[in-house]
Amino acid sequence: MIREPEGAASAATPATERQTATMDGNEAVAYVAYRCNEVCGIYPITPSSAMAEWADQWASEGIPNLWGVVPDVIEMQSEGGAAGAVHGALQAGALTTTFTASQGLLLMIPNMFKIAGELTPTVFHVAARSIATNTLSIFGDHQDVMAIRQTGFALLASSSVQEAHDMALVAQAATLSARIPFLHFFDGFRTSHEVNKLELIPDEQMRALIDEDDILAHRRRGMNPDHPSIRGTASNPDTYFQSREASNAFYLACPDIVAETLERFAALTGRRYRLFEYYGSPEAERVVVLMGSGVDTAKEVVDRLVGEGAKVGLLQVRLYRPFDSRRFLDCLPKTTKAIAVLDRTKEPGGIGEPLYTDVVLALGRLESPPRVIAGRYGLSSKEFTPAMVKAVYDELARPEPKTTFTIGIEDDVTRLSLEFDPGFTTEPPDTFRAVFYGLGADGTVGANKNTIKIIGEDPRFFAQGYFVYDSKKSGSRTVSHVRFGKQPIRSAYLIQDAHFVACHQFGFVHKFDVLALAAPGATFLLNSPHPPEAVWDQLPRSMQEQMIAKHLRFFVIDANKVAKETNMGSLTNTIMQTCFFGISGVLPREEAIEKIKHSIEKTYGRKGRDVVLRNWRAVDHTLAHLVEVPVPDVATSTTERAPTVAPDAPEPIRKFVARLMAGEGDLLPVSAMPIDGTFPSATSRWEKRNIAESIPIWDPETCVQCGNCGFVCPHSAIRAKLFHISELDRASVTIPSAPIDARGFPETRFLLQVYAEDCTGCGLCVQACPAKNPVDGRRKAINMASKDAGLDAAHESMAFFESLPVNDRAAVDFSTVRGVQFLEPTFEFSGACAGCGETPYLKLLSQLFGDRMIVANATGCSSIYGGNLPTTPWATNAEGRGPAWANSLFEDNAEFGLGMRLAADRHLSEAQSILLEMEEELGSDLVQDLIRQPQILESDVRKQRARVAALIERLRPMDTPRSRRLLSIADHLTRRSVWIVGGDGWAYDIGAAGLDHVLASGRNVNILVLDTEVYSNTGGQASKATPLAAVAKFATGGKQVGKKDLALQAISYGNVYVARIAMGASPQQTLQALREADAYPGTSLIIAYSHCIAHGIDMEQGLTQQQRAVHSGYWPLLRYNPLLREHGTPPFLLDSPRATCDFADYAKNELRYRMLRQTNPKQADALMEMAQEHIEKRWLLYEQLAQIR
Repeated sequence: MIREPEGAASAATPATERQTATMDGNEAVAYVAYRCNEVCGIYPITPSSAMAEWADQWASEGIPNLWGVVPDVIEMQSEGGAAGAVHGALQAGALTTTFTASQGLLLMIPNMFKIAGELTPTVFHVAARSIATNTLSIFGDHQDVMAIRQTGFALLASSSVQEAHDMALVAQAATLSARIPFLHFFDGFRTSHEVNKLELIPDEQMRALIDEDDILAHRRRGMNPDHPSIRGTASNPDTYFQSREASNAFYLACPDIVAETLERFAALTGRRYRLFEYYGSPEAERVVVLMGSGVDTAKEVVDRLVGEGAKVGLLQVRLYRPFDSRRFLDCLPKTTKAIAVLDRTKEPGGIGEPLYTDVVLALGRLESPPRVIAGRYGLSSKEFTPAMVKAVYDELARPEPKTTFTIGIEDDVTRLSLEFDPGFTTEPPDTFRAVFYGLGADGTVGANKNTIKIIGEDPRFFAQGYFVYDSKKSGSRTVSHVRFGKQPIRSAYLIQDAHFVACHQFGFVHKFDVLALAAPGATFLLNSPHPPEAVWDQLPRSMQEQMIAKHLRFFVIDANKVAKETNMGSLTNTIMQTCFFGISGVLPREEAIEKIKHSIEKTYGRKGRDVVLRNWRAVDHTLAHLVEVPVPDVATSTTERAPTVAPDAPEPIRKFVARLMAGEGDLLPVSAMPIDGTFPSATSRWEKRNIAESIPIWDPETCVQCGNCGFVCPHSAIRAKLFHISELDRASVTIPSAPIDARGFPETRFLLQVYAEDCTGCGLCVQACPAKNPVDGRRKAINMASKDAGLDAAHESMAFFESLPVNDRAAVDFSTVRGVQFLEPTFEFSGACAGCGETPYLKLLSQLFGDRMIVANATGCSSIYGGNLPTTPWATNAEGRGPAWANSLFEDNAEFGLGMRLAADRHLSEAQSILLEMEEELGSDLVQDLIRQPQILESDVRKQRARVAALIERLRPMDTPRSRRLLSIADHLTRRSVWIVGGDGWAYDIGAAGLDHVLASGRNVNILVLDTEVYSNTGGQASKATPLAAVAKFATGGKQVGKKDLALQAISYGNVYVARIAMGASPQQTLQALREADAYPGTSLIIAYSHCIAHGIDMEQGLTQQQRAVHSGYWPLLRYNPLLREHGTPPFLLDSPRATCDFADYAKNELRYRMLRQTNPKQADALMEMAQEHIEKRWLLYEQLAQIR
């Protein structure tokens, strides 16, 4: 017999009508937290950001809390700032909460100690996530929560979306009664982002659970000058120890208070929970102890094994702190012989992980405690499947089990891992399972979330969705795992055998085994550019064989064609969603279409009626183009999936990177991992994502060789070389080229090469091209065309292009855009969005200074597309040199980069000192030249490199302590270019204090702020860079205050080089500013306008929008060069003229401004008027500054 499961409705379930909803864990928690608080201090961090976004949205809509007041939701500059605001609001007597995860939670620790020490009731809601160590991960485990367990917060764990919703309320009621602050946590992504059907707690039940007297008591304790008190005093050794012990009674009482709260919750809702919950055989001999989302998976296995006669059980931990040993032991069956405690964290150097050590201590109270073994699982959202759970129970049954083990990985170093049978499954047979393959930002995930809600809102069905994507978020493969059924779905793991598989990107069939998860008899839906009668022959042979062997039904649609015909652009998500309902049979077709349209109106209504109508037309147009293709009896294809990387790739690429790219990272053993997180450069060049539908085709006859196309290319996919005409003699095919557009070089040819498989098809190159075809004015020197038409030719010319020698950097004119195109980029083929506004600046940096550049990169978009596995775009040049890149944290990047400069300066100084000491041995001329010769021009740098090479040759044979020391730092004699790179979230907000300190330091560092005006990486939340009148997450009612003028802040120091640039408006000014910054012998700050998908623009028009920003006066181009003062020239230079259009002419092209007009036209008009006034006043100030010498 299996004991009653958690959350089960009891016989005493009230008659109150139950309200169900379909939502993810973040929304389920925020739904309660918002209603139960008066103040929310927020800051975005994945995967918790959505909780704060919901709170901000509801506040902007005027939705009240339980007591009829709209909570005050305030975004702070960092998680530390949010915790400080929360602490202050609590001290003043307000009910206050916050939401966070990972590094954000760590920044809150100092305030958490204070809040707990002062016995202040609050609930912090945490979507538990990995901590950045030798690598960063945005995915879920318990490392962050376990890092704060000493703070004095009670720790309450939830295992599912329903439970997270319920425990959010239980924590709120318990904290007020106990005066112990609570941290309520649930697994990041697995619970925070899982969409599931749940029962909502009605407001009246929330009010009934929370004792009004406790609220009044909290308010009475608030700071009040009418009843003054003193808090936060400093103690001495005579009293501090005693003061820490004074609160013991509150912690001893806390478990009883939580238990009593759970009982009252059960009486109200019918859902019963306990601090520790046992599930399984009453006579269990083998028991697993677990908390978090793995619980539901383990329950499925317990059901299966108990049904087969095994004596096994599961003990779920909810209240982890304070840990109630008595209740834990009462829950444990007396028959227990062996226990496995599973921790979703790692504590290096400890005798065991936290939950394990607590369980061992609790069992110490028994006379004959059972054997206890410790396991680690699921770090960084690593899958935790029924097969793994069974392996743990099997290990417990062994006479001598491993005392410490890992599950889910292959540990071939310390041999801790358990083997498991991946074929073991507990999937309920009556659950419909579907898997959808899409590309990040193509709408697949959003469409599937809508599908889940459509079906979940039907009282006949339960629904669950979970979405797998890497931290790049855009341009990477996404896999949506969706389940539907007549019973609640608790399978918290990925689908292994799907009844329905959809592939929304045809290119995937040649890169991935998209049918690996298809069950026999499943349905396969493919978005194909090929007509139904021809598509079979376009599939790889192995795929055809799978379809035949598994007896699959096969449907195709050219969704891209339908999208274009219905003015949907490249968005196919609505079309593919309609196809799913049309052929899956989950709902009757007519009913499904009606619900899709209702969902479209609900989802896109804020974006305007036109958007809704276009989507409706796409729905109506879809089914007529959906065709079932009969699967032949034999495979006929002569092609096969191409290898993941080229056969000539280096061994580390083939053995490590290629497996990650193929989705086989889970299979890599521990021995394959770098021990300290150091990875090689230049791996993105092997990826060849091949995601563009259209690619640029060069027209040599029209080209004026200006370099603009390569200059603006976000992915370094357009490059140019000059070569001698004789090189064409060895080409095996006709290579398009042109004579160089300059006199005196009759035998020199110009070649522009498009890296077709690395292009994302953004079209910015065409927008930047100034040359028009004299015959057809609609065409330019570079034009977008079907990839199929240009791919083969691009392959052939690329082989020739790469065989050509790299143009000599010393002979290239660095001062012009035309010249820069011949510089080899060492930032290439990133995972950034198509048309990204940030990456062209980084590529340009790499061309100018890459061979001597050190980069400190703040966490954010630029660190994710710049340093996210499987491949990284920071590369090496033909000589093997390239940028040395590192990411520390979000908040400390300025200081991190300054430290790099300090090290470089220290090593340079030491090298020069040793040179002088060894001047006689090394030769006076060489030593003096190494120390004194300038390194301003590229030719100077090349000469210095030659001198350093000569020095190294002289040092190697010496082999003395002094020569070895000099040899270790000789490279520093070549001038280092240190760049501190990050987005506006870092520079304007979380890292602003550190940035300010570095600006004031005067040290020779260069700071590049890629200003997208929102927190792009976490989903588009407002920062202090967000402009007045713009709508963003955390500013859904429109930004009420102006953008911080970071440039003026830096200029105020007087000795900082400052520039504001916009590549789309003035490529030449951009180039000049970057070169001046590098040459400036002090601190420099460059603020770069970076258009972003979060602005709600057509990314193909990003450069045009940059021009509008400058022409409207919103983004004045400027440079402030303190060196000009020495020549009697004003240091403040305005590089753009007065506005030639209104701010509204710029803003109307961006959804972030238009959205407010849809919901609140009056407010939109008022804010736009304020924004125009602000622009005009700032311009007058700048004109005055330009006159000051």
